[in-house]
Amino acid sequence: MAQLLIVYHSRTGGARQMAEAAAEAGGDEADIVLKTADQAGPEDLLAADGYIFCAPENLAAISGLMKEFFDRSYYPVLGRIEGRPYAQMICAGSDGENAARQTARIATGWRLKEVQPPLILCTHAQTPEAILAEKVIPQDQLDKCREIGAAMAAGLSLGVF
Repeated sequence: MAQLLIVYHSRTGGARQMAEAAAEAGGDEADIVLKTADQAGPEDLLAADGYIFCAPENLAAISGLMKEFFDRSYYPVLGRIEGRPYAQMICAGSDGENAARQTARIATGWRLKEVQPPLILCTHAQTPEAILAEKVIPQDQLDKCREIGAAMAAGLSLGVF
């Protein structure tokens, strides 16, 4: 069975909910491995057939722990995962575009194949209190994450990617 690795970081719960929704939806079609960014590493990337990267945007960048995952993993897998499919999901307070660009740039260096544009869910958190508060992602937005998980798993299972 094909393996889909979902790597995420979440401080206030938004990206975690997104990653979990994608994982739930893909389980019938592929072996889903859901790991936090601090627990995932090069061996996980090498074992998987495709990836979903999910992180919050913090201060107009991917979260530090997600960046650290990429830093630890980049060179050990360089030239060894080329052509594998990936998708990304960003939980943002207002924009998310820069975090998506950063992840796409890393994936380009690995020569991964983007299978859809980034999904950016905006929480509209703009005050310190709202930014630091636990997030609750609405079900209709989590459905978009489920669609990505299901599509990635089905694509891997069918050999589409």
